Amino acid sequence: MSRRILGRLVPLRAGRLRSGLGALTGPQRFLLVSSFLIPLGSFAVLPFMSVLLHERLGMGLGTVGVVLAVASLVQFSGGVVGAAVAERIGLQRTMLVALMIRTVGFAAFLPGLRWPVAAVIALFLVSCGAALYLPANKAYLVHRTAETQRPMLLSASTSALNAGIALGPLAAAPFVLNASMGLFAAVTALFAAVTIGHAILPAEAPDRPEDNAGAAPAPRRKRMPAGAAALPFAVTVLSVYVFMFFQHYLAVYAIPRTSAAYYGFVLTIYALVVVFMQPVLSDWIAGLRYSRAMRFGFTAMGAGMAVLAIGNRPAILAGALLISLGEIVLFLKNDLEALGRSPRPPAVVFGRQRLAAGIGAFISGIVGGQGYRVGEQSGHAALFWIAVAAQCALLPPLLVGILRDRRPAEAVPPKVMGPRPSRGRSWRVR
Repeated sequence: MSRRILGRLVPLRAGRLRSGLGALTGPQRFLLVSSFLIPLGSFAVLPFMSVLLHERLGMGLGTVGVVLAVASLVQFSGGVVGAAVAERIGLQRTMLVALMIRTVGFAAFLPGLRWPVAAVIALFLVSCGAALYLPANKAYLVHRTAETQRPMLLSASTSALNAGIALGPLAAAPFVLNASMGLFAAVTALFAAVTIGHAILPAEAPDRPEDNAGAAPAPRRKRMPAGAAALPFAVTVLSVYVFMFFQHYLAVYAIPRTSAAYYGFVLTIYALVVVFMQPVLSDWIAGLRYSRAMRFGFTAMGAGMAVLAIGNRPAILAGALLISLGEIVLFLKNDLEALGRSPRPPAVVFGRQRLAAGIGAFISGIVGGQGYRVGEQSGHAALFWIAVAAQCALLPPLLVGILRDRRPAEAVPPKVMGPRPSRGRSWRVR
């Protein structure tokens, strides 16, 4: 029965996706193409930065770790600054300035191949450009569009981003050490071309009340209590916190138990699932009640982490696929809920979401490094994944309960709450 339902659901969603993509404007199509090209160029270089800084430029691993950690923090937390800049000078201009900074940054890697200081400056320029670009990019993509179109647009953008992230390292691997100069020159040329394309984009038109016919009505936003408005930010922190354990430590866990080739195979399948399934499921995800999306997403992630603990080849692949389903649901739903619950402009919302992701990644890095070290030294690295799975089960209800207790009960109308879940009240969120 489930196969029959899935067999009907996926073609139906795919048909709606094709019709939605056919209605895109020229600027929206260009931004989606850019959402593939920009990470393709970036991830042709950035995943190899630790190798370049340490092996080619002779920087110590401790120094390399600090440089990369600070650059990541700038890239994520700088989204708030990017949103403020977008509010002041506009979305199109912000994207253009951001890409100019990133182009200069990649060009600075050319002398940086000989001088470590130039390489560090180049890395921070690239990170600053990313911080400015991403909130403005998403806001421009959904600017003056009906709320019903946002799931398709955001999921298509995420799929293009993930496709670029997956293909970038594969395309650059043969050249990163043997032909670094040519690789950085090619990436710089790619970013210069994308920058010229953004210069041709029309500036976004100002918002008008009649353009918001498909958006959430203002009275609903005014009734939204502070705890409910903060929920997508907090859930994003928690989602990224849990997810980054998988992102950071799967390689050191999987490769000794399988092989580097099998690990690459798992990552490829994982990326394909995220790239193709999120747009197909975007309407379904948008229609889920937030509490159900959280239950589904964190349950899938927790189950995936627990399966990883088995440690053999089928388990590592199955665990990665379960985690991909959790990522697909949680990351898109968090952005949609943040947009729907906030009266602020989309650029500000996406900037805050980037900050939330940065906080989650930062905490995960601190906790995960110590946790995996303890598990590995004890000879039971599988316990690390069991501990992460337990957090997927325990932390989301605790977080919702804390935020729910901060807002008055009468602020949420009973008809919005829906039927009481079978397992406690902690998941009753709006």
